[in-house]
Amino acid sequence: MSLNIILMGPPGAGKGTQAKILEEKHGLKQLSTGDMLRAERAAGSDLGKRVQAIMDAGQLVSDAIIIEMIEKRSAEADCKNGVIFDGFPRTIPQAEALGAMLAKKSAGIDLVVDLVVDENILVSRVEKRAAEAAAAGHAIRNDDKPEVVVRRIKEYKAYTAEVSPYYEKKGLLHRLDGMRPIDEVAAQIAALVAKAQ
Repeated sequence: MSLNIILMGPPGAGKGTQAKILEEKHGLKQLSTGDMLRAERAAGSDLGKRVQAIMDAGQLVSDAIIIEMIEKRSAEADCKNGVIFDGFPRTIPQAEALGAMLAKKSAGIDLVVDLVVDENILVSRVEKRAAEAAAAGHAIRNDDKPEVVVRRIKEYKAYTAEVSPYYEKKGLLHRLDGMRPIDEVAAQIAALVAKAQ
């Protein structure tokens, strides 16, 4: 049986780490819409060319194109056990479109995990990483600039404000303390996965 999971949480909440654990333990495939957009463009596919033209014009890629891309990608062999959606959906129309696309395949979203974190601790972690990088003479990654993190947390809160209640009403949303040790969070997610299967 395939399993479709949505991982939610602000930047730095540990979504990437938990997604890797889920991939290894359950043979799921993490799908990041950003990575898929880049892959389509690099492949020069018809879809990639459409995406390139939209992005070159400085416009946002439409929900319809993103769903088409997810549908195409999730049909590949490495997604047969299910997928982990990271950073998607961001709006109720996207959530509804994703649900409709999965329903066509007699599938759906089985579990939504929201990693709840303390924003102040996240920002101080990033400040520490940036200071360590600077002290070692390395360039500071854009993602490690406190002002970038604060902005991305605000953006995240704005879109999850509508998506979280949508999945909560469906009884799929589970909030976990993302500040706990990685293995503890992984064990809690594993227990939720076992129930969802």
